[in-house]
Amino acid sequence: MIFIKGLIPGVLLTWIVSGIIGSNGSKGGMLAIEHMFIQGHGFYWSWPLFLAATGLACALLWMMD
Repeated sequence: MIFIKGLIPGVLLTWIVSGIIGSNGSKGGMLAIEHMFIQGHGFYWSWPLFLAATGLACALLWMMD
């Protein structure tokens, strides 16, 4: 259940940080920020950042439990 709760802040953090860095034209180095399209909607996304942010959120939620 902690993993499910950790997905929401992980997605939000990834979306916000990738959007800020990607909109400036940077690839983010090791973050590998990509401009993705889903059904005509474009957004910036980074899988390494998503995994790190979700792991961090899960760890924080687990420590609070």
